[in-house]
Amino acid sequence: MDPLALTLIELGAVVFCLGLLARLAGRIGMSPIPLYLVGGLAFGAGGVVKLEGMQEFAHLSGEIGVILLLLMLGLEYTAAELFTGLRRSWQAGVLDLVLNFIPGAGLALLLGWGLVGAMVMGGVTYISSSGIAAKVITDLGRIGNRETPVVLSILVFEDLAMAVYLPILTATLAGVGFLGGLTTVGISLAVVTVVLMVALRHGHRVSQAVHSENSEVFLLNLLGAALLVAGVASALQVSAAVGAFMLGIAISGATAHSATRILEPLRDLFAAIFFVAFGLNTDPTTIPPVFGWALILAVITAITKMVTGIWAAKRAGIARPGRFRAGAALIARGEFSIVIAGLAVASGVVPDELAALATAYVLIMAILGPLAARYVEPALKAFGGSVRLSAKA
Repeated sequence: MDPLALTLIELGAVVFCLGLLARLAGRIGMSPIPLYLVGGLAFGAGGVVKLEGMQEFAHLSGEIGVILLLLMLGLEYTAAELFTGLRRSWQAGVLDLVLNFIPGAGLALLLGWGLVGAMVMGGVTYISSSGIAAKVITDLGRIGNRETPVVLSILVFEDLAMAVYLPILTATLAGVGFLGGLTTVGISLAVVTVVLMVALRHGHRVSQAVHSENSEVFLLNLLGAALLVAGVASALQVSAAVGAFMLGIAISGATAHSATRILEPLRDLFAAIFFVAFGLNTDPTTIPPVFGWALILAVITAITKMVTGIWAAKRAGIARPGRFRAGAALIARGEFSIVIAGLAVASGVVPDELAALATAYVLIMAILGPLAARYVEPALKAFGGSVRLSAKA
């Protein structure tokens, strides 16, 4: 068959199936991310049917998906909100980092994957899924709850930590050496600082540069600027994703709201292909040997996220039910854990088992997180009632 025809057929079939999976996820009230990963596993190396024609397109589309994910995340915040969130949440953020980075890093060392593997797995287990957390909070009608600002502050801290972590990880995976790594980190921190300063003082100018009343022109300006900034950041050995995130922060006001609305369908499409592409590159036969480790890691890091949320909410003077709701909202892992694992796998310096472990772990946590958020309060009430009954007995 003609290669172009094969690519179009495979791509059309995959995108159509993604729509069906997203519809199924919506009906059962869960994030579609696990289903996208399973779909990729089914049609990749070692899957039911191997798709050969769309590999190259899937790789490039996946990169664009990561850029759009981080750009949209940056659009959610202004520089002032980031600074305010950082001041409010830095203690909880540090606790979150320590409690949730160590389990993944420790397991990687235990499995003999070295310091690089430890750095990768630490990031995979550390970062919560902002997308899943935001969707769960919205779906459950908890936007106005007192614990919600606490959850959002911790998520902001994690996003800022990623702006530092991703360039360090990129440099480490590239094997640029200690001096080169310091240079890369220095450039990254300088870029982050400059962009935040520009966003604080001249964010309206950046917004004016990309804004247009014509939706077509606006979309082209946004997408072109995001890809350009991401490419320059990548050329400077700073993560392309961080470049897109910083651009999103620099765009503010009504322009940011309009950009979110116009980019959302495009983000959803390319992000879905990104998760499928990650699954395509992971051999499903490598998952069963590491599934037990993924389950253990899931239990441990679900508890450590709960501890983080409970501690932070308690410091904010929130009552016991709100503390547990805050902890449960942080449990889910998703897009950024896969981004980190994807960077590592693409570098070729980590074992294939790491991709399998990360996939299994995200599958578990992306399902467990929304369930925990939905049922933690009823479970707490039931447990409290049983305790009172036993005390009376």
